[in-house]
Amino acid sequence: MGPDVLFFFNRDPDALPLYEIFEARVLAEVEDVAIRVQKTQITYTNPRVFAAVSFLPARKKAQRPEHYITVTLGLNRCLDSPRVDVVSEPYPNRWTHHLLIASPEEIDEELMEWVREAAAFAARKGR
Repeated sequence: MGPDVLFFFNRDPDALPLYEIFEARVLAEVEDVAIRVQKTQITYTNPRVFAAVSFLPARKKAQRPEHYITVTLGLNRCLDSPRVDVVSEPYPNRWTHHLLIASPEEIDEELMEWVREAAAFAARKGR
């Protein structure tokens, strides 16, 4: 993990362990991933963006835990899950989902299944 990631988490260093778990799983479970740290988010590409991590406040302040990361995924369908905090369809058949992650247990097989699905969807868009 580079200094750019550490700098990104200066805003909330206690959320860094969540990110480390998420990043490790993505790199282990998705092929040909590139990670780019930006000012407001960390993007995962293959070569198109399929996921991002940010501090997007996807819930009202009273419902947000003190430390969290927001995982954003792009899919070709709308997920019907209470885990999804915000969903939108910016383009036809392109759904953006924001999931607030506050514990390591939430980086589970269900989330990673959606991440793999998002990566496959992004990879297909380039063909």
